[in-house]
Amino acid sequence: LGECDGDPLRMYAEDTYTTACNLAGLPGISLPCGEVDALPVGLQLLAAPFDEPTLLRAARAAERA
Repeated sequence: LGECDGDPLRMYAEDTYTTACNLAGLPGISLPCGEVDALPVGLQLLAAPFDEPTLLRAARAAERA
């Protein structure tokens, strides 16, 4: 938190990695999936339009693995 407060261009650039599914109208979900060098790593899954059931099944399977 607060890492990019002084750099609006950097904040905008980081948003481009998380807003693509919203702009495209695709369902998406982000899950925690472990750590690398003691930092958390996330997994982002996207599905076809209106295919939320498949997305949720895949997310559940990823969480169990």
